Amino acid sequence: MKRIPLRRLLVAAALVLVSLHTSAAAEETEFTKKWEAVDFAKQQLTREELKGLPLDELKLLRGIVFGRHGRIFKDWEIKYYLGERPWYKPNPNFQNSMLNDTERRNLDLIREHEALAHETIEPGDLRWWQTRAIKESNLGEYTAAEWRVLRAEVEAVHGRRFDDQPWLQNYFEERYWYRADPAYDPRKLSDTERRNMASIDAAQKKLRGAALSPGDMEHFQKTPLTEEMLKGLTLHELRLLRNEVYARRGRQFRTEWLAQWFYTQPWYEPTEQFKEVELSDVERRNVELIVAHENRLHEELSTKPVTQTLLEGMFLEDARMLRQEIYARRGRVFRDRWLQKYFESFAWYKPDPRFREAALTAVEKKNVQTILTYEQKATSVADAVEG
Repeated sequence: MKRIPLRRLLVAAALVLVSLHTSAAAEETEFTKKWEAVDFAKQQLTREELKGLPLDELKLLRGIVFGRHGRIFKDWEIKYYLGERPWYKPNPNFQNSMLNDTERRNLDLIREHEALAHETIEPGDLRWWQTRAIKESNLGEYTAAEWRVLRAEVEAVHGRRFDDQPWLQNYFEERYWYRADPAYDPRKLSDTERRNMASIDAAQKKLRGAALSPGDMEHFQKTPLTEEMLKGLTLHELRLLRNEVYARRGRQFRTEWLAQWFYTQPWYEPTEQFKEVELSDVERRNVELIVAHENRLHEELSTKPVTQTLLEGMFLEDARMLRQEIYARRGRVFRDRWLQKYFESFAWYKPDPRFREAALTAVEKKNVQTILTYEQKATSVADAVEG
């Protein structure tokens, strides 16, 4: 076999790239001439105009509307396209408030066509599933961040705030369509929306192969849990499971984020007649097992070195919360109102205004440093999903 000189291969590759770039530029001309001539701030698009546009062009069209105001995208296709436009001026201070009503209506129409063109539901699509039932076939494979956003989006459409999860609140505040509603009430969600949230939960559980997840405790009202079933669950999931035992008996919750979570469940029927004595012996033992497992995980932050295996794959926001818990267990009072409120919802948290970092043990200090090191390379949820 004759060997081809490396230089000739590189020249050939360069020619191919030039050819592809030239071809792409030629294909782009018709699109850019038509759509970059539109003043989206004054001209209202119609469904007929967007009919038949392929998904990649719809995405770029959305980029043009935002790009007129300098929004900087993470999506590499939109980012590259805008970077090639002479009129595009990146604005790191872009705000959705810069968009007028006509632009918002245009974006809604574009996003609707995008949502209908998607093979599976993507973040940003749930506004068009308020009255349509989600099936397993409608859902794809998502990152942990995308699963969390998809479920939350069902409620965000109605204006729910996520003050207990600041990264999630920030994510939705960056969406042009989001309007926080201080009067939001999860009890007003439709049956279809509640079932859709349950479908998302079920699909996520199936994909990750978890033995147990929030929403499953109906199967353990007469069946004991085992320690093995709890392995791999986060502290957040464990707390939901433990409280679900009570929720299935109708208990009402004072902790806001717990109350909101259970009100989104189609099976939840709160009652003022709830009494803890109504729990069966099996349910009591299940609660005790979960509490013991939670306590062990909490205590290990102070008694055992945090391993890279534990942190691997954890998002920046989750790692940061884990580090703050080390301080919280020593009574630190937090300046951040949401963080203080979060830890105050735990029975073990005892605020100590005299807290000093010197109070941490050698293991705790090492764990703080290990998590800090991990945070420097961790991926933020906000970077993982653009929506």
